[in-house]
Amino acid sequence: MTQQIVIAGSGFAGLWAALSAARAVALAGRDGDVAITVVSPAPQLHIRPRLYEAVLEGMAPDLAALFEAVGVRHIPGVVTTIHADRRAVDVTGTDDARFTLPYDRFVLAAGSRLFTPPIPGLAEHAFNVDQLDSAHALDAHLKALAARPETEARNTVVVAGGGFTGIETAAEMPDRLRAILGADAKVRVVVIEQAPAIGPDLGPVPRPVIEQALAECGVEIIAGTAVAAIDAGGVTTSTGERIAAATVVWTAGARANPLAAQITGEHDRFGRVPADPFLRAVGSDGIFVTGDVARAATDDFGNVAAMSCQHALSLGRVAGHNAAAELVGLPTHPYSQPKYVTCLDLGPWGALFTEGWDRQVRLTREEGKAVKREINTKWIYPPQPDRDAAFAIANPDYVIVP
Repeated sequence: MTQQIVIAGSGFAGLWAALSAARAVALAGRDGDVAITVVSPAPQLHIRPRLYEAVLEGMAPDLAALFEAVGVRHIPGVVTTIHADRRAVDVTGTDDARFTLPYDRFVLAAGSRLFTPPIPGLAEHAFNVDQLDSAHALDAHLKALAARPETEARNTVVVAGGGFTGIETAAEMPDRLRAILGADAKVRVVVIEQAPAIGPDLGPVPRPVIEQALAECGVEIIAGTAVAAIDAGGVTTSTGERIAAATVVWTAGARANPLAAQITGEHDRFGRVPADPFLRAVGSDGIFVTGDVARAATDDFGNVAAMSCQHALSLGRVAGHNAAAELVGLPTHPYSQPKYVTCLDLGPWGALFTEGWDRQVRLTREEGKAVKREINTKWIYPPQPDRDAAFAIANPDYVIVP
């Protein structure tokens, strides 16, 4: 009987889990014995790290030919329920059909969702760049501003959240607004961060560079303040300040896909499932977790994978390989990603490239931007639909390091 590997999600972790699993099956000479199925709404990889950009073409490369080349089946739909006790998942197809898929190994690679607390007006009036459709909605809204009468609110964008995505979104926004409203438009872009300083997760070392870059881009920073309410005319902060703005972009962090909550045991504050060194879900036989749903140690020094593309690529390769290796008799591979870098896009100023968990600054301005372009346009995109080419970079210890 054919054994089944089911993978939920075709994002960075899900894609590379599928490719790595297919590679492991092929290495063992077991192509006809193990079937690999990916369940996601469409056979596409949405390039979420780039959705802050103004040009959104090419942000959803098609994976159908690649999956066909490596022998992976794709089912359009979403996994809705995990039945760990009987090793099966319920699926709702994009045609609303409901059915159950049995599995021998299940890889949860369903990614993350934007954190949306119950702030008055957030759901009704804020935009975001978390998913491709929401990025398109923001783009359409910004372009429609040109048809409105000029007011301070029309020309103002508030970015709620001064983390990685908020900084990248804000840095692009002044030029993006001027391209729509005119080169001489008096635009205002404000980042509101509830922590005492911008980029709280990025730490103190790169902060002076980030602050300088945002200032040169024309972005104001309001730190130590939270957004208390949002309406059609702007935001009210926790200190009572009113900022008139026709555009509010919410970027305040992510949480693991709710499917992760169906896996038994404790979860971290982001909703992630603790993973063992081989990315098995702790306490759940036959289930692997990867990407943004996995809480996994990257090294022996207490560092944990971030909810980032950089870590998802490696996490996916390891989880997919190990899920297949257990079925075909290959050695399993522990996850390890001790080299950590960040590359923060800072709009027309350039980009900031850092190394290490203490984020030592290595490249800035145009030198950093050159690396960011390479990452954004080449390294994170899927390989060509060629079996040998895909397998050559699908091994579990393959890591791209700038």
